[in-house]
Amino acid sequence: MKAIVLCAGKGTRLRPLTFTNAKPLIPIANKPTIMYSLEKIREAGITEIGIIVNPDNKKDFVKVLGDGKDYGLDIKYIIQEEAKGLAHAVAISEEFIDGDDFLMYLGDNLINTDLAKFTTEFKEGNFDSFILLTPVEDPSRFGIAIMEGNNVIDVVEKPQNPPSNLAIVGVYVFKPIVFEAIKNIKPSWRNELEITDAIAWLIKNKGNTGAQVIYGWWKDTGKPEDLIEANRSILEKMKSKDIQGNIYENSVVQGNVKIGKGSKIIDSIVRGPVIIGENVTLSNAYVGPYTSIGNGVTVEDSEIENSIILDNATISSFKSRLDSSIIGSNAEIVSIEKNPKTIKLVIGDFGKIEIPR
Repeated sequence: MKAIVLCAGKGTRLRPLTFTNAKPLIPIANKPTIMYSLEKIREAGITEIGIIVNPDNKKDFVKVLGDGKDYGLDIKYIIQEEAKGLAHAVAISEEFIDGDDFLMYLGDNLINTDLAKFTTEFKEGNFDSFILLTPVEDPSRFGIAIMEGNNVIDVVEKPQNPPSNLAIVGVYVFKPIVFEAIKNIKPSWRNELEITDAIAWLIKNKGNTGAQVIYGWWKDTGKPEDLIEANRSILEKMKSKDIQGNIYENSVVQGNVKIGKGSKIIDSIVRGPVIIGENVTLSNAYVGPYTSIGNGVTVEDSEIENSIILDNATISSFKSRLDSSIIGSNAEIVSIEKNPKTIKLVIGDFGKIEIPR
């Protein structure tokens, strides 16, 4: 079995972060989001992976992942020239799939389930398509499946009156017959080929679609608050300390904390779970729980918690505590003493700043 991971989206809901970084490459707990997906796929015994990218972001994925050999994978890149829908992304992968069964994984999804069990159920049931489902509180926001026993009898995309609360998570397994299904569907009102329409065609014409329902943690990391929550969930799983940097006098490190090589904790408090990258300097700082700090970051005379700070950012003399924030690479937050007390900002498109009154 092979796998395809869909990463061609523009990540508009995460701008301005995605102006300079593809959404699946934004780090959570100091590791690119896509790595969590690739590790899950590899654990299922699948090593041949096609990553669907757009022409603008291919180079970013190649820079981070290469050909996959460093991770025990064989990665090929498939370019989706235009955003024409999930089913279109599958269609352009037909040559890579080359007649095999395959797993399809949306690149901005994080799941806490065993994909080996998922693919095994697909094989044992001899299904044409097999989808991952989970109950949700607001099913009108998702593609929804209707079950009858172990079989899926219908799928509906974002219904106004949902017939069930079982949302399609974004992980699928298909036999190659799905390519025939895609050739028999038409673009939706969004002018995209919808994977739900392809599944609906398979249900109508083959009647052999199954599903696994999961009740564990699942997150679509499409918005900043989703990244913060995913970061928190991953850090919660830290069970030990790993300190390779230097902790100086008058500093306190509490709880499960990982500190990378070359980092310096000076006159500061770090309260885990926290992960700190390499060559970071904390000086007279407080870093509270559920915070990830990338490499080369400087934090001085400032307080942070429940946040993601990307590589080489600087936070200095910031008088309010940063909470539930994402600070991009090489960004600077600096408080200076001057009169009149004005605020000077440089904010990218779709940026958001909250300043307490």
